[in-house]
Amino acid sequence: MTSKKIGTIIQARTSSTRLPEKVLLELPYTSGTTVLQQVIRRLKASEKINQIIIATTTDDADDKIINIAKKENVQFFRGSKENVLERYYLAAQENDLDVIVRITSDCPCIDPEIVDETISTHLNKKSDYTSNTLIRTFPVGLDVEVLNLQTLEECYNNAKNDLEKEHVTSYVHNNLDKFKTENVSVKGTDRSQIRITLDTEEDYALLCSVFDYLYEIDEFFKYEDIIKLFEEKPWLNLINKKIIAKKSFETVDEEFKEALKILELQELKNVQKFLQESLKKTVQD
Repeated sequence: MTSKKIGTIIQARTSSTRLPEKVLLELPYTSGTTVLQQVIRRLKASEKINQIIIATTTDDADDKIINIAKKENVQFFRGSKENVLERYYLAAQENDLDVIVRITSDCPCIDPEIVDETISTHLNKKSDYTSNTLIRTFPVGLDVEVLNLQTLEECYNNAKNDLEKEHVTSYVHNNLDKFKTENVSVKGTDRSQIRITLDTEEDYALLCSVFDYLYEIDEFFKYEDIIKLFEEKPWLNLINKKIIAKKSFETVDEEFKEALKILELQELKNVQKFLQESLKKTVQD
């Protein structure tokens, strides 16, 4: 059997809305090493990945991303800012990838062993799309998606709306009946309540704490080390407890329901009540 070329494409840009230039923040704090560098270096420890590509935009501001790619001696590709799906597809084509591992640049705790497990499951099961997020049991921030070039091409050719173009695998999630999919789950207790991704200042404070505790012991600390740390210091969960991951929605009703969750967390009870009544009226109409 001909071996497949497996490449990780890391999407990265400086113009994140909630925390601009978040991938350029330093981890550990004041270490001189950026979040993006931590992601790259961890993925270099994978035994299954043949190539790492940073997929960024053509914006001048993202020259900083290119400089990091060059410094870390990995490939880079520049494409559309809004159409991330196109950016992925063209980057995969340019680098002759057979299998694409999708990683986002805001996951500096990514575990190469979990990445390799997901890749192995994908290849062994002859899947079109394999992930550890179809049914989430891993902490948010250890997300891995693996898909064949043919699957990515089908997404690229058939994605119609902005949501499916902005979020690379939305077309797969919206058409699961068209694809052979596999999910990788934790062995043991569900840990999906832990959030170690980077979207907000609170997330950054938590990640700085995690790296302060674990990085000096082992620069490539594992999933198990993270879980042990949170078991020993459960107060860490309080740092970003009220952060809700940014999501995209197909309908106004879905956005209403998400807004209610946020208002409840912020204890904005009057507005929450107003929206609940509005949603109820909308459903009745």
